[in-house]
Amino acid sequence: MATVKKIGVIGAGQMGAGISHVFALGGYDVLLNDMNPDAITAARSKIEKNMGRQLAKDLITQDELQAGMARIAGTPSFDDLADCDMVIEAATENADVKKKIFSALSKILKPEGIIATNTSSISITALGAVTDRPEKFIGVHFMNPVPIMRLVEIIGGIATSQQTFETASNIVQGLGKTTAVSEDFPAFIVNRILMPMINEAIYTLYEGVGTVSAIDTGMKLGANHPMGPLELADFIGLDTCLSIMQVLYEGLSDSKYRPCPLLIKYVEAGWLGRKTGRGFYDYSGDTPVPTR
Repeated sequence: MATVKKIGVIGAGQMGAGISHVFALGGYDVLLNDMNPDAITAARSKIEKNMGRQLAKDLITQDELQAGMARIAGTPSFDDLADCDMVIEAATENADVKKKIFSALSKILKPEGIIATNTSSISITALGAVTDRPEKFIGVHFMNPVPIMRLVEIIGGIATSQQTFETASNIVQGLGKTTAVSEDFPAFIVNRILMPMINEAIYTLYEGVGTVSAIDTGMKLGANHPMGPLELADFIGLDTCLSIMQVLYEGLSDSKYRPCPLLIKYVEAGWLGRKTGRGFYDYSGDTPVPTR
């Protein structure tokens, strides 16, 4: 199998920061790329804060924290990714954006380099087809928050080689994660099940069956979910939820996956959840307050 020591991560948002975090603690050199230098600075601060939480819980030592942070470098220059052994894309959940990234990455990444995507729903085959190495292209879908969630979905495209599949699987398992292998179908396994549930919760709100509080309390106490579906939607990001539902609806041509009109309206309003301070809850105060 290919030897992987240096990991490139494209995108310094919540997922990119989390992926960088676990790889750095796993002993890999990490190069975090984002065209916005401020995003890289913010990501490093977030990673150090989250490692501090692990330290406080005795999950890691002070030496491991310092060594992990020392392994993470940041760069706004795409060209600096050229010598990475594996590059993981964690940009926005938009196929066109991702394809532009992979097309450009193919031109600069060393020939033996593996390209991975953290997409939560988009076809691995379609994304890999725009690269110069579809056999070295794979889906590695981490769950959010990455340092806490144990599962990673591994998805091979139609052209993904067995060697690439085994290399990616072994790397992820070496991070202490559990892998679930999914076929390359829209939204894979977790979001194929989770997102329609969230969408149905939004329909339940839209149709006036229950309030935000009633719906979330019902699922937390009635189904023993740790977080209500509307609270979870805000945590994920309503724009991401909508993107995944659109992939399901368009990819499977089944009306049961039609995004709820209320979800579309919230995204149009810019109410995307926690990251914008407002979604199904208002996060402007000390305690989130339902908006409906």
